[in-house]
Amino acid sequence: MHKYTRYSAIAALLWLAGCATKPPEQAPRGPDQIRADIARRLPAGVGDAGGWARDIQVAFTSQDIPATPANVCAVIAVIGQESGFHADPAVPGLPKVAREEINRRAASMHVPGMLVDAALGIRSPNGKTYSQRLDTVRTERDLSDMYEDFIGMVPMGRQLFGGLNPVHTAGPMQVGVAFAEAHAQGYPYSVQQGIRKEVFSRRGGIYFGTLHLLGYPAHYDTLLYRFADYNAGWYASRNAAFQNAVSRATGIPLALDGDVLREDTIEPGETERALRTLRSRLDMSEEAIRRDLRAGDRLDFENTLLYRRVFGIADKAAGAPLPRATLPRITLQSPKITRTLTTAWFAERVNTRWKECMARDA
Repeated sequence: MHKYTRYSAIAALLWLAGCATKPPEQAPRGPDQIRADIARRLPAGVGDAGGWARDIQVAFTSQDIPATPANVCAVIAVIGQESGFHADPAVPGLPKVAREEINRRAASMHVPGMLVDAALGIRSPNGKTYSQRLDTVRTERDLSDMYEDFIGMVPMGRQLFGGLNPVHTAGPMQVGVAFAEAHAQGYPYSVQQGIRKEVFSRRGGIYFGTLHLLGYPAHYDTLLYRFADYNAGWYASRNAAFQNAVSRATGIPLALDGDVLREDTIEPGETERALRTLRSRLDMSEEAIRRDLRAGDRLDFENTLLYRRVFGIADKAAGAPLPRATLPRITLQSPKITRTLTTAWFAERVNTRWKECMARDA
């Protein structure tokens, strides 16, 4: 046999052997298989486990998010932390909290307190005043329904009080109502009474919560940072690491809150002010710095000249590469929070639940 023919035969045999030992590709899992996997990973004692599994599965498949064990457990962990698997959890002391929040927001919008009290004293269609109904609310759904009824019934209600609804987050994952309304395109269910109502439902809360948690690209090497972002906003962990690099490069202490740009004013925030002291080393104008900071809520911020040059300076000053993600240092502010809590605390608590979920045999 000619040597080239012999080599060709050997190569063919090796190729066939490789084909024989290559594991077969797994067929995509169907909805029923995904639901079964989710149900097995739910904590013991969850009521209507099949219903929770169905709504979680639809959130994954409708958004084309891989239903991997890690992703499934991430959603389960957030639900466990935020609501204990209650679609509309009761909030202790909600009437007092709600009244204080309405008064606070009214004052911030220069609506007189006497006008708010007078409006709440109007009788609603069920015979009770809105103030009386407010005193008996137990859940955020109760409160939001009462308030929407209120602004629809009192004279000039929407003009005077439309922006004072005290409910900003809702549902089993406590996702922001404004976030859901901004990302409603592609929502797979029929909407009869508006997105706000859907967020209070189990299916809607899970859909938008899953989107908020997993529906954006990030280069994190652990889900811990997504858990922090869930609390603080997309890319907050990445941006907090950038702020740390700015502080290292300038020597200026910064709050590592992930908020790199004050969009509500032309006045620079503390991060932007610190960056301006680096203008000559960055070889960038103030306008170019602000232009790149505007990408702070997107993945491609990492491709900007500003991001790359800041880390170049900071890594050199540190003598080693600095972390590209860090837990934001934020004290949580909410009318429902009665003790000092932080974003790092939230992320670590969710991460503990995630580990417990991953340890459950699926």
